[in-house]
Amino acid sequence: MVKHLRLVVLLCAFCCAVAPVYAQTEPNQPVPAKPNSQRKDFYQLLKEAELKFTFPLGFKEVPAVNDEDFSFDFDMEIPGKDFEVWLNVRSQKENWASYQNTRYDKQRSLANPDSLYIQVSKADAKALTGDDSFLEKNIPPDVLARYNADAGKSYLLNLLDNDATKHYKYALIIALQKNHTGTLVAIYFTNQKNPDFYRNVNRASRCLKFKTLPPNAN
Repeated sequence: MVKHLRLVVLLCAFCCAVAPVYAQTEPNQPVPAKPNSQRKDFYQLLKEAELKFTFPLGFKEVPAVNDEDFSFDFDMEIPGKDFEVWLNVRSQKENWASYQNTRYDKQRSLANPDSLYIQVSKADAKALTGDDSFLEKNIPPDVLARYNADAGKSYLLNLLDNDATKHYKYALIIALQKNHTGTLVAIYFTNQKNPDFYRNVNRASRCLKFKTLPPNAN
């Protein structure tokens, strides 16, 4: 019995001595990835602007451009296909509330926030082309319905040769507005204005849609 007890003690001591060695020689465990702050912030903006987003198959998230000329919330690309998307999302709820409070006050009049999407998208178009020689169109009702939007503009651009745009040659801007709620500006970049480009635009554009809000929600 005494011998058996001594054997147990020796085994325990041996295990205690060896365990640290195994711990030191065990391969490093993978470090958990840090939370993606870009996507986290983007999803918060989507929530505030009442937009639904489903990440499209075949796309890859890339760092959003943010410099003195351009500031966007979320960027993605199709690897190897010369196709990239910049997204900018903004809630207009607070702006609409302020507009409602001051619309009859001549000393504090504000611009109607439901038209801000035009100003923002035109400013982007001019910054990308260097002038205002771009094709501008109203988005037709059937396309607006696909986004559940109330109004929209599109701009087809020939781009300046620019590092920020990775020297893409062409772009299509889609600017959308949901009354009293939010705005979305999406810019699609390409080097070839061919059927593949418009197919990719269609794939990317279907990932975003304004939510259907209950009556009198705004």
